[in-house]
Amino acid sequence: MPSSRTPATPPAEPESPPRRAVLRRPAAPAAPAAPSTATQRALAALQGRAEPAPRPPARPARPPARGNVWRADAAPPAAPRGAVQAAAGRPAGPGAASAPARPPVPVKPAAAADGSARLNKRMAELGLCSRREADDWIAQGWVKVNGAVAAMGLQVLPTDRIEVDKRAQGRQEQQVTILLHKPVGYVSGQAEDGHTPAVALINPRTHWRDDPGRMRFSPPQLRGLAPAGRLDIDSVGLLVLTQDGRVARQLIGEDSTVDKEYLVRVQYGEVATDVQAVFPSAQLARLCHGLELDGQPLKRAKVEWQNPEQLRFVLTEGKKRQIRRMCELVGLKVVGLKRIRIGRVTLGNLPVGQWRYLLPHEKF
Repeated sequence: MPSSRTPATPPAEPESPPRRAVLRRPAAPAAPAAPSTATQRALAALQGRAEPAPRPPARPARPPARGNVWRADAAPPAAPRGAVQAAAGRPAGPGAASAPARPPVPVKPAAAADGSARLNKRMAELGLCSRREADDWIAQGWVKVNGAVAAMGLQVLPTDRIEVDKRAQGRQEQQVTILLHKPVGYVSGQAEDGHTPAVALINPRTHWRDDPGRMRFSPPQLRGLAPAGRLDIDSVGLLVLTQDGRVARQLIGEDSTVDKEYLVRVQYGEVATDVQAVFPSAQLARLCHGLELDGQPLKRAKVEWQNPEQLRFVLTEGKKRQIRRMCELVGLKVVGLKRIRIGRVTLGNLPVGQWRYLLPHEKF
């Protein structure tokens, strides 16, 4: 049964009847200031409701999306979380935890669409000099392009006319190229591990007395004299040292096609005599083509038996210790290696440890 008791009147205001509180939604979209905690409790008591939980502050309205648009006066858009983590070297998500960060791929600059190139590069391509020599000549004011003195770093077109001063040509004619019969125990390049560089053998005492050339040695000929190719410390034979950048480019440039010939004495396992009789012909074919060094396939080579214990190699490339490493891949051990020819220039009768000048009519 419903109770017959009359509810007690609020003690706060006995002289007036209770008024109903009405909550109105604000007309404007902007939210008014939030009521105080005391006011919320009073309203709840008048309506017979439980005390409301404190309302969190309203978030500012988000502007409507307008696609991938960024105004110059606005802040730049934030990068995605995955991109920021990837840039910091951290995985972008749970699934990427095991994936290692990939190193950036180097981008090779594209060639100019109009065929232009730096002046020093074009001069080297034309065979006028090396890039270093070109820079020196340009700095001296000895190079003109279309009749005007060229500046360093100038870009030129294939149709531009390049002129070189006679003073540069005269200096180039004084440059020497030397042929050395390198002995064992000398390194072809800079001194390393206490071993003497081959250029130390270039002096008047080691000049071949039967040199057919008419040049005489002078100390300035050692200035800038550098090996055009390598011959390892355990090998002997023909080594070219030159001051002429044109010769260096011809022999060791990226586009060089000059071949080199070697005589290589080998051993197959314990067999040191008549190696040809026991060495498989299929392995000899691999020496000619099919081997890789440093993860790259080697260019085709010419390899054949010179005698039962000696192979003849003809190569058009010169990786570090290439022949020795090639032989190791097919089970051969090199016990002696001698270079006898570079292009059309041969070692001939040049004694070990002596040198001569490259003659004017000799071409690689």
